[in-house]
Amino acid sequence: MIVGVPRETFPGERRVALAPGVVPNLVKAGLEVVVEAGAGAEAGYPDAEYTARGARVLPGRAEVFRAAEIIVQVLCYGSNDRTGKADLPLLGPDQVLIGFLRPFGSIATIRDLARQRVTSFAVELMPRTTRAQSMDALSSMATVCGYRAVIIAADRLPRLFPMLTTAAGTITPARVFVIGAGVAGLQAIATARRLGAVTSAYDLRPAAKEQVQSLGGRFVELPIEARDAEDARGYARAQDESFYRRQRELLGRVVADSDVVITAAVIPGKKSPVLVTREMVANMAPGSVIVDLAAERGGNCELTRAEDVVIEHGVTIVGWINLASSVPYHASQMYARNVSAFLLHLVKDGTLHLDRDDEILRETMLTRAGEVVNARVREFFGLPPLAGELKGVQT
Repeated sequence: MIVGVPRETFPGERRVALAPGVVPNLVKAGLEVVVEAGAGAEAGYPDAEYTARGARVLPGRAEVFRAAEIIVQVLCYGSNDRTGKADLPLLGPDQVLIGFLRPFGSIATIRDLARQRVTSFAVELMPRTTRAQSMDALSSMATVCGYRAVIIAADRLPRLFPMLTTAAGTITPARVFVIGAGVAGLQAIATARRLGAVTSAYDLRPAAKEQVQSLGGRFVELPIEARDAEDARGYARAQDESFYRRQRELLGRVVADSDVVITAAVIPGKKSPVLVTREMVANMAPGSVIVDLAAERGGNCELTRAEDVVIEHGVTIVGWINLASSVPYHASQMYARNVSAFLLHLVKDGTLHLDRDDEILRETMLTRAGEVVNARVREFFGLPPLAGELKGVQT
């Protein structure tokens, strides 16, 4: 089978779906890899590297789509709401599409893919199991975002992060507070600690306490308890407004005492909860920095503007999105390893195997045979369950 890697077209996207390093393993498994010319250039992977590793470089985008039975992208149509629709006419019946598809974003884009009769797999839906760990692209990209959030904050903060003893006296360390100790939050904690900051964190899931402490952070405990704090996949559940109101009241003092606040509280498929109000921002010291990793879904800070940096009450609030693209070399490398592991799971002896009893396939498959087949997605959008064999993955 032929795997195609088109160039990413989302404005500012610098990643590439497959880095040259994974090509030999795919070729060994009986797959051929074709890459659009220049697809890896902005990530630091020239065409010559792909050719040297056994891939074939094609000059045009349409040629890649025509040649390949499987298309792998970073931002597919769905997650790419700017230019992604141009790829729809290039996709053919039964062609396989793998990448970020934003399955809980717009039912219209998902139905567009279904109408093309594409078999699509959304990497965001990868189950968080030991068996699927090597394929978990969402966690890989969240790791990069958590790292970048701290680097951005350190660059914007008019203070040093570490404690320093100098001839001019002792410099006290910066105080970093992370709200949301998921994958991105935990990486932010680890990075801030490496830079020498005094780091604390809060998460409504009690299980996060041990993880935060294992990284050397202080876990902030609040005298409120969330109901059903996490779902079966380990993600935080949305709470009612009365919980968030009380949470904001209790977090106010911690936020006010922090030099840097990094917010990473995201509820899959829902608007991000507001955890930092404009009043809380006003109580922070001038020069403080907030990096809002939930900006794309509305933001955890009331003053966040997606894709922008604003300064309010002397506090810098960074609402940049797609932070993983700002470290394209290693982000592409990590994503490529996840996607290639998934490809090797799908393809055996050069043939595509879609086993309806396989949890990984069942959970990630979004469309097939003209239908939206993912049970979670259908339930989220209020679609009736599919009958018979279309309920799961077809063989």
